[in-house]
Amino acid sequence: MPELSKDTTLCISLSGRPSNIGTRFHNFLYAELGIDFVYKAFTTTDIAAAIGGVRALGIRGCSVSMPFKEAVIPLVDDIEASAAAIGSINTIVNDGGVLTASNTDYEAIASLIESHRLDPAASVLVRGSGGMAKAVVAAFHGAGFTDITVLARNAEAGPALAAAYGARWVADDPAPGAAIIVNVTPLGMDGPDADTLAFSPEHIDAADTVFDVVAFPAETPLIRAARVAGTGVITGAEVIALQAAGQFARYTGVTPTADQVRRASEHSRV
Repeated sequence: MPELSKDTTLCISLSGRPSNIGTRFHNFLYAELGIDFVYKAFTTTDIAAAIGGVRALGIRGCSVSMPFKEAVIPLVDDIEASAAAIGSINTIVNDGGVLTASNTDYEAIASLIESHRLDPAASVLVRGSGGMAKAVVAAFHGAGFTDITVLARNAEAGPALAAAYGARWVADDPAPGAAIIVNVTPLGMDGPDADTLAFSPEHIDAADTVFDVVAFPAETPLIRAARVAGTGVITGAEVIALQAAGQFARYTGVTPTADQVRRASEHSRV
């Protein structure tokens, strides 16, 4: 990677719980491809001021994570279809002060549904109702799944998400039986919920596929339990690698190869 200078292009992430995954992923590829960019993770208590800084300082790209994916909507200038369709943003590109938003989470999840050959006839149980849950439910709906249940305690966001995609909403755990169970909450994420199992062992045993969107750690309690049970898994590490590759391409104009994405993902977890 070229030596840092006044001409180096800055990209950042904004998250309630910053990690080094995105930082290591993007900087690995900058170095590998000889691109004069640098990537840094931040958090904030003033999202409007932070996005104002992206615009004013010429920060090229901004990854947006929980809990800011919906709060940034009124702060950008243009919203691409991937974000507009679900009312959630995870990527902002700054072109001369004009901020364009998209959602590479949605694109990554849609890609994983296809690559893992999940059956649209299968029943799906999604725990969560935030911005990432919107991406998950929308992607399953877009892939032709019609038997979708949203499990969420939030009595406003849960029903609204379910209604938007013709799904059912429940506030409490339903009986086990869903073929695909998806965790889109912080349960199992490094931090205060690190040891929490997002679904019961009975739900895991009944499922054909366990999908945990939590990216850090990749081996959450839910994923570990699914592996022990012999259930198929899709990990948050897969999601974050694909969505980060989509962001990288938008920020730099360079599309990394599948091998480069794989190695950058591996490096991000060292």
